[in-house]
Amino acid sequence: MEYQHILALLTFAFVSTASPGPNNIMLMTSGANVGVKQTVPHMAGIVIGFAVMVILVGVGLMGMFTRYPMLHQGMQFVSIAYLVYLAWKIARSRAEAQSFDGFKPMSFIAAANFQWVNPKAWSMAITAISVYNVTANWQGVLLVSLAFTVVNVPSVLIWTVAGKQLQLLLTNPKRIQGFNYSMAALLLIAVLPMLG
Repeated sequence: MEYQHILALLTFAFVSTASPGPNNIMLMTSGANVGVKQTVPHMAGIVIGFAVMVILVGVGLMGMFTRYPMLHQGMQFVSIAYLVYLAWKIARSRAEAQSFDGFKPMSFIAAANFQWVNPKAWSMAITAISVYNVTANWQGVLLVSLAFTVVNVPSVLIWTVAGKQLQLLLTNPKRIQGFNYSMAALLLIAVLPMLG
């Protein structure tokens, strides 16, 4: 892959990982509720989970979805259902000022597995593999995965730190609950493009 293609890939990867979506909304929620340190497994799960997803999409899942469209529709249904469930869990987190006991951050495994039901992750992986036309080339697939890994690290950190900074405003149960309701609503809004 030529230099300008690598630069374009890195730009696409950064813009797509740094823009709002289910991962980033949940990271901001976690950062605001429990801080950066407790959110590290969640951040690592996103970075590694998405890298693995890109590789697997690049080496065969796109072909399976083309051959079996019902499999793709089933995955969309599961994704929507899971995002609605996560929004409900965020909204139902107990709001206790300064303790945040009701919020449980995602584990590494849960965050890595979440990539498989995250519609934005699917869109990013399929777009990157398609646009950079690397499905027949192992090195190209690995390069796309590496590019996303490199830019995902600062992206997940930015969203988590932004959430942590919100703790300065979340000083009473009403504000915390309002924030959690807002994040749950944003997560539900992320589902809307899949319903069309």
